[in-house]
Amino acid sequence: MSSRFLRMLRGLRRKHAIELKSPGELEAMRASGLIVARTLAAIEAEAKPGISTAELDELAEQRIRDAGAVPAFKGYHGFPRSICASVNERVVHGIPAADEVLEKGDLLSVDCGAILDGWHGDAAVTIEVGEVTRSDQILSRRTREAMLAGVAAARPGGRLTDISHAVQCAVEEAENEDDRTYGLITEYGGHGIGRAMHMEPFLPNAGSPGRGPRLAPGMALAIEPMLTGGSEETLELEDGWTVVTADGSRAAHWEHTVAITADGPWVLTSVEETRFAG
Repeated sequence: MSSRFLRMLRGLRRKHAIELKSPGELEAMRASGLIVARTLAAIEAEAKPGISTAELDELAEQRIRDAGAVPAFKGYHGFPRSICASVNERVVHGIPAADEVLEKGDLLSVDCGAILDGWHGDAAVTIEVGEVTRSDQILSRRTREAMLAGVAAARPGGRLTDISHAVQCAVEEAENEDDRTYGLITEYGGHGIGRAMHMEPFLPNAGSPGRGPRLAPGMALAIEPMLTGGSEETLELEDGWTVVTADGSRAAHWEHTVAITADGPWVLTSVEETRFAG
């Protein structure tokens, strides 16, 4: 969530054990993740020109509560809403507002979390509002591909930065194929998740492979790359939450909560059952 919290998490990441879940606990996380996935699908269906981000936030909270869960973000370290809604140059942690009305061509990133029976789910999507530019379409697609590359690398026996390296390599390959530069945000990254929203370890979005804790069945990680169409430099607005690109370029954000199992990665925040073969 806030940059202050994530900086603290980075500083503590070598001091605490990583929580391991039983198969039953991972199933419980899947139930929470499914609520998040369905909520994001509902938001995507309604995110059209003329609707405000506050209205999307209200929709999200209602969906989460109707499913018997509670919004994970609302009140978390003082965050005032149930989703983060980041439009165009806003990278992450945008605060939904009644006067922020979506327009055709906007690129909207929505981050959503839910808690069910004490277990957290966390995911993000980038939504094209109406018809967006080809450049923005590619930016979002490349961000999602980088996320999926990270998910595929979340295998037992590997190391934490194998995921980081997979994300970075996917972005570099995209740059070569598209003949353009993407800003891979490295100040923010993924994290452990389970009985709390942000847990050990902090998961960088770039780095050399083979470093960090060894990945083991029972771990759960939120994998969430963020790309910009320009520089990787960001600024935090005076509200203490909203992160924007320093050069005004547009940004995209995709995230899944993923469980590491003996059989390979299991995506907990997909509407459909999604497991990667070991």
